Amino acid sequence: MEAERAQKALQILAETYPDARPALQYNTAYELLVAVILSAQCTDERVNKVTAELFREHNTPQTMLRLTQEQLEGYIFSCGLYRSKAKHILSASRDILDKFGGQVPSGFAELKSLAGVGQKTANVVASVWFDEDAIAVDTHVFRVSNRLGLACARTPEKTEEQLKQVIPQADWSKAHHWLIWHGRRVCHAQKPNCDICPLAGVCDFARGGQVQK
Repeated sequence: MEAERAQKALQILAETYPDARPALQYNTAYELLVAVILSAQCTDERVNKVTAELFREHNTPQTMLRLTQEQLEGYIFSCGLYRSKAKHILSASRDILDKFGGQVPSGFAELKSLAGVGQKTANVVASVWFDEDAIAVDTHVFRVSNRLGLACARTPEKTEEQLKQVIPQADWSKAHHWLIWHGRRVCHAQKPNCDICPLAGVCDFARGGQVQK
């Protein structure tokens, strides 16, 4: 996408979603980390229901490790991938205690060293909790940015690289939320509402371009 059209798309997104913010519910860095791990292939709404129960008694690494893997699986079963998620949460909790003094680390490399924490999860925690400039590419960000033409990539990693080239660094974290909200409200995976989309005039998909579906 040419620079002028990209700037216009970002301006429209900013004006359309001025209050865009995370949908996950959390009070601490640790709660956010666990919630983001649980959100893989699961809706934020479902995660919030699960963590509302889980975090009543298990919202720190210490209290989480009082659970066996089987007990934790019982709490998070409805989030899907519950066995691997339970294993990762317990492993990450041990490392937070043993390697980071009980605190979720702020460094990107340290975050990614935790079990279950990949590029997207590390970006979310770094951006949302530690106020770092980062773009987390989830399914919504990947779909919307490639449909718009802000990116033209086949992987989340390449999409992140390209978005960082066209979006001013100061807007990286905000743009992440703009794209998510647009994906949830308008640019749906199966049936995007192009007829009511404020970005239709600058969007490759709406204009008939060859883009990722």
